[in-house]
Amino acid sequence: MDTSHLDLNLLATLEALLAERNVTKAAARLHLSQPAVSAQLARLRDIFGDPLLLPARRGMIPTARALQMAGPLRDALDQLRYAVQAHQDFDPATAELTVSIACSDYIQAAVIAPLAKASRQRAPGVRIAVRHLAPALMEHQLASGEADLAVATPDATLSHLRSRHLFDETYVLIGRRDHPRLVDGLTIDDYVALEHVVVSRRGGHFRTPVDDALEALGRKRKVVLSAGSFLFVPEIVSESDLVALVPRRLLQRREEQLTIVELPWLGERFEVGMIWHERSHGHAGHRWLRELIVEIAGDRTRTGRPGV
Repeated sequence: MDTSHLDLNLLATLEALLAERNVTKAAARLHLSQPAVSAQLARLRDIFGDPLLLPARRGMIPTARALQMAGPLRDALDQLRYAVQAHQDFDPATAELTVSIACSDYIQAAVIAPLAKASRQRAPGVRIAVRHLAPALMEHQLASGEADLAVATPDATLSHLRSRHLFDETYVLIGRRDHPRLVDGLTIDDYVALEHVVVSRRGGHFRTPVDDALEALGRKRKVVLSAGSFLFVPEIVSESDLVALVPRRLLQRREEQLTIVELPWLGERFEVGMIWHERSHGHAGHRWLRELIVEIAGDRTRTGRPGV
């Protein structure tokens, strides 16, 4: 490959095209005209001897060669940007900034609540706007600017977005204080004999992946209530004999109000991470807030490269 005609502007255009997968959106991000970006894409195709991005029903899809280059290209340009922007400091004590975070109600309780407390102490001029996360629309929320950051389970199909692992979440079984049937060493048979509350993200459904796992073992639990939010669950079980599986971090500061039982045989778990769009990646204030989230909510047993 002849790299003598490859300049920094072309590489930045390729990075934008791989992130946006749309010539019009890449042009807007680069503050260029659509014909200019199309011309640069044609030059890139000649230089690399590869189509790089192919037309699709919605936008464009990268070729295998383009996907192979995406990570190294982004890392190299990041290092250059950080070197150039190193002098642009963000002073949390004096700066004013508003950041919109899309997340579920569970994340609001487990992550945003401690984040709000920490940010008020360290950065009184930083405001956090919490928005409802619609997983199917997450890419649109981030690309359009409706949200600057999402805190959720990462979606493998959105690998062109920036992401960073925060923690792996597990479940515990909760019930009211002094519940007579909630004891350590609860067996599967003991578990299915209880009356359960589940949370249905789609609303009104009484079956979750836990029920699929139980069915594979020849068991079925009795689900009597389908709630629309995890935040409602601790209250309802604390005033009844109902029980529920909830994410462990939801119970911060509530341990004394409930009976909490570990279920070592339950393998159900999920990952929580931060996801953001390229447009906010280099902003010093946004980087500071992302690092604060890692500090207060991150899994200390697992590390990841910041800015990946």
